[in-house]
Amino acid sequence: MTAEQELKTLFAPAKRLDKNEVLKQKEKFEELFEMSTFMDTIPSIYLILNSNRQIVLANRTALDILGYEHVNDIAGLRPGEAINCVHSREMPGGCGTSEACSQCGAVQSILLGLEKQKNMKDCQVSTENNESYDFRVWANPYSLNDEKYVIFSMMDVSNENRRRTFERIFFHDVLNTASGIQGIMAIIQDYPEEISEFKDVLYHSSTQLISEIQSQRDLIYAENNELVPNITESSALKLLKYIKNVYSNNEVSRNKIIVIDETATDGTIETDESLLIRVLGNMLKNALEAGSINSKVILSSSVENGSITFSVHNDSYIQRNVQLQIFKRSFSTKGLGRGLGTYSMKLLSEKYLKGEVWFESSEDEGTVFYGKYPCKYHTSS
Repeated sequence: MTAEQELKTLFAPAKRLDKNEVLKQKEKFEELFEMSTFMDTIPSIYLILNSNRQIVLANRTALDILGYEHVNDIAGLRPGEAINCVHSREMPGGCGTSEACSQCGAVQSILLGLEKQKNMKDCQVSTENNESYDFRVWANPYSLNDEKYVIFSMMDVSNENRRRTFERIFFHDVLNTASGIQGIMAIIQDYPEEISEFKDVLYHSSTQLISEIQSQRDLIYAENNELVPNITESSALKLLKYIKNVYSNNEVSRNKIIVIDETATDGTIETDESLLIRVLGNMLKNALEAGSINSKVILSSSVENGSITFSVHNDSYIQRNVQLQIFKRSFSTKGLGRGLGTYSMKLLSEKYLKGEVWFESSEDEGTVFYGKYPCKYHTSS
């Protein structure tokens, strides 16, 4: 058994052929009548994969989209390696062998194709360049000289999915808030003498409506590389107190308790305050939605080595298969049209706020989301 055959995998087989063997397979396909010419007429990514999931042949569209000059440059790679997927280099065995790959629709589709099952699946890919894509993929089994292959095609449906998701979230959240405002106004019309009792609620609801519209706008700008952060100095504890107050008055916090840890450390950071509030607010909202009745959500902050780390803790455990997909753009446990909350945390933090976002989850300790950002200086709490 070769060293390559012994490579560890957490999902799909790691074994692969060396490039010279793959190029021999490529020559067999090129000998077929007009195969390369036919593939080059297809306007989406079109690949022929061998039984080890390696690219044997790729059409011109695939080469152009993926940034390769010649098919020999891509031969021997697996699709995730050619796309530069963040998980494709986590294991020595490459694409398909990390734990996260077990949730990848592309790998699942290819494996089914190798079992002679024609299929279609969707997958989300995050690249090492902080780009996110939604692909629809098709795998069709094929045999040549008694060797198994898969004809594998990929269509980028990111724009379609992005539009649908934005529309559903926007209409869902904005209509809910606007309906609340309309309800309050109806009460005021019937009982005008009670208007003073509803002033604070009306102000909070209208502020929330504007925030939701701005949130969707900023995320669109961020994905289009058009977002320009407005950097100012801000206090860590001030931000925690602000999001606590905002969500204490939100329907999502009903029968939940929000507290700021008494050991939380204050610090001054240079950041875009509205974007950071959006990140921390999403962390808190997710924690409240996942928490059980009468559960406690704990907000905290700590300063170390020139950085400040915010944390949001609740008592719920995230199942492992969900953990592996938590920052994917269109993934959500909340149903169709959701799934931008955790994705936007990562996008805004790592692309615009010079920070990083991660989480830890266990059945004993619950779940903590963290956001770490540069800190100018800190003060005692």
